[in-house]
Amino acid sequence: MNGLRYVPEINGVVHSWGNLVVNISGVVVTGITQLNYKDSQTIDNIYGAGQHPVGRGYGRIEPSASITLLRSEVESIRAASPTGRLQDIAPFDVIVQFIPVNGQKIVTHRIRGAQFRDDGLEISEGDTSNATQFELVVRNIEWR
Repeated sequence: MNGLRYVPEINGVVHSWGNLVVNISGVVVTGITQLNYKDSQTIDNIYGAGQHPVGRGYGRIEPSASITLLRSEVESIRAASPTGRLQDIAPFDVIVQFIPVNGQKIVTHRIRGAQFRDDGLEISEGDTSNATQFELVVRNIEWR
């Protein structure tokens, strides 16, 4: 398998939205409809003699994240702001966990030092709920 470890699903159960728990600053967030996070790293081939790379150089790691929250959740989080602006909330951690099903191991990721980059509202006539996506500035992501 090319050196990568294969982890089969257990009893046909895979990680899904239904067994996801998101925790912001010690509080479980239930008004969440989407979460995106990743990190990318500059990785370049280094060339020397000949036509092929002689090694690799590793540069900075750039984490990014966004979260989509229902309006009731946004307003609950906003209460932690001294000014009412989401951007003025002190850096916080976002803990993402996939809770075990049928004896699976808990998978935990930590989005460290997150802050809201923006604040706002998007709503249209006929909407029966209101969810808004917010970009987060992130210090780093711990993948386990």
